[in-house]
Amino acid sequence: MADFRFIHASDLHLGRRFAAMPEEIRPHLAEARHGAIARLAAAAREAAAAHVLIAGDLFDTPTPSPRVLVQALNAFGAEQDLTWWVLPGNHDSLGAEALWTEVAARAPGNLRLLDTPEPVEMAPGAWLLPAPLPRKFPGYDLTAWMPTAETPEGALRIGLAHGAVRSFDEEDARASEVIPPDRAETARLDYLALGDWHGQMALGPRTRYSGTPERDGFRHTGRGACLAVTLPGPGDMPRIESIETGLYHWQDVALPLLPGQDAAQTLHDALPEDRAARRDHLLRLRAEGRTTLAGRAALEAAAQEVGPDFGYFELDTSALGTEHELSDLDAIDRAGALRIAAERLAEAADDGDAAARERAVASAALNRLYGLLQEGDA
Repeated sequence: MADFRFIHASDLHLGRRFAAMPEEIRPHLAEARHGAIARLAAAAREAAAAHVLIAGDLFDTPTPSPRVLVQALNAFGAEQDLTWWVLPGNHDSLGAEALWTEVAARAPGNLRLLDTPEPVEMAPGAWLLPAPLPRKFPGYDLTAWMPTAETPEGALRIGLAHGAVRSFDEEDARASEVIPPDRAETARLDYLALGDWHGQMALGPRTRYSGTPERDGFRHTGRGACLAVTLPGPGDMPRIESIETGLYHWQDVALPLLPGQDAAQTLHDALPEDRAARRDHLLRLRAEGRTTLAGRAALEAAAQEVGPDFGYFELDTSALGTEHELSDLDAIDRAGALRIAAERLAEAADDGDAAARERAVASAALNRLYGLLQEGDA
């Protein structure tokens, strides 16, 4: 048979509210998730694939708003040359009966809802073995039926599931739900498409997590992507290519500093060079090590200057220590009440016998005093 090609994606989480992000960026992030549907369609055409598999969590909640639901179905229907295969996940399990009843009633002709664990013919010679979640915590391995599932002799067997492949906690109450890492082999699958993990991961030559097509947090950096999968024939090894589909680039970067180092320049060196492209970056810089009062002030001033360039920008200085140099204290005052206060705060911040919280409070107060006086001199 000819090569069989499809796109493997998962975890679109349409309707996610991004409550932890600033209000001004939330609607843009939500819109980017909706736009992932069209970008997945473009990836499918680039890969000459006629099918897109969604391995769970199409929606972020079991009760998406009518606007989110209807506009998603409209977007799928607009890509008339593709067939979308949708598997309920843990965020939108079959326990959300009202949701899937509505989807079934409104679904365009090119969307196939996979609500039953039984083989489905995708195309001549290619069969899909889906494992929909009946509820958020099913309590058992949903792929356990696949090894005994019958498909025509010589047909491709493609598994589709949503969940964890291994548990790191021996006492994990959900350990019974874990999908065996050798499921592709025991079920004679040519490929096992998984969802739930939001980054791409290979678990053998035939098993992959596709990751989300649009990133939604700093745990996985970069832009979201999908997988273009080519199956040459039954038993042959799949050819798998990652295709970038994300609009926003998420990045969590450590910024190590040393006293005497130009903290502001170090920050600038860590930024993307293309200032116009920064609007599509969500960047968190975690300052580490130690710097002087002047260095910290310069660092925070640089962060305030470049912050508006980005879709989201955060400078985390919670792990940054401060060296209290004589020149910094002189900049506050050479004598008098302010100098005495600064020296006492510096002593408290450097007191190894004091509790960490007390040292942190003293250091923050000294940094604030220094910053206020610098602002007053500006």
